[in-house]
Amino acid sequence: MTPAIFGLSGPVLTEDERAFFRECDPAGYILFGRNCLDPEQLRALTDDLRSIHGRERLLVSMDQEGGRVARLRPPLWAGYPASEVFEKLYRIAPASAIEAARANAFAMGLELSAMGITVDYHPPLDLRLPGAHDVIGDRALGSDPMQVAALGRAVLEGLAAGGVTGCIKHMPGHGRTDVDTHKALPTVTASAAELEDDLTPFRALNQALVGMTGHLVFTAWDAENPATLSHTVIRDVIRGEIGFDGLLLTDDIDMEALGGTIPERAARSHAAGCDIILNCWAKMDDMQGICAVLPAMSDVTAARLDRALAVTRVADAIAPQAAELLAKRDALLALTA
Repeated sequence: MTPAIFGLSGPVLTEDERAFFRECDPAGYILFGRNCLDPEQLRALTDDLRSIHGRERLLVSMDQEGGRVARLRPPLWAGYPASEVFEKLYRIAPASAIEAARANAFAMGLELSAMGITVDYHPPLDLRLPGAHDVIGDRALGSDPMQVAALGRAVLEGLAAGGVTGCIKHMPGHGRTDVDTHKALPTVTASAAELEDDLTPFRALNQALVGMTGHLVFTAWDAENPATLSHTVIRDVIRGEIGFDGLLLTDDIDMEALGGTIPERAARSHAAGCDIILNCWAKMDDMQGICAVLPAMSDVTAARLDRALAVTRVADAIAPQAAELLAKRDALLALTA
């Protein structure tokens, strides 16, 4: 198996994609809006992906946070708010906010499971800090580290109850960025002592099964390389200080924060200690290049992948309970009105 997650070009597999995926045998796939026309088509697509491989469980993933980061949207799918609504409720009723976040994620998990999605890149545990770029912004669960951890735990629990594995991101923290990593590479000059707040939510949830790196340079730890490409940050901070031992993915290596060719980025990320390389844009030349430069998946990574998928399930349909959970969420969120 190749330690990479690849995107697809459209709502159905092309014959070239099918042949390549069968030969390369990637760890999994990531889906975007371009891949999702309606529930019937999406489920047929994820079933088709599973048919390529002989594995009982397959990593089929997407970014479904709610708000502006949502690949599945009304009216064909349910609507989910941005994370900041749970932060606002937490200020007046922490227990209610935690329950609302859990119910929201539970309903989301039930819907994703019925679509054949097994991993959701949610929740972000990045702090919302004043003066930072709004690439995180309303996606954040708050600015207080323990609040973010509490709400993040509720999201992970809710998704798991729905049959989906969540992913904590973007380690070791994206909250201090001054630019959008899709467009440029940020440099964070905060001291190691100041960065303790950024690490706290990740440390609190270090038993999560899947995590994702961020493409940021932290001069306190490695002034030359962004976290995704830094052996020092991955070994000493993510695996060491945070204590994360789950499946570690890169953020999308197509982002302009990284330099070099896409295969070069993949090789450097893997050499730095990332388990799986995430490549989103379904460019066949790039995917073939990644497959050529990456070694076969290690036994350690395979074990982490198995653990991450062991708790997932693909449902036949969206459970009726989803509507009840969304009604419960809305009733709790109404407390802020």
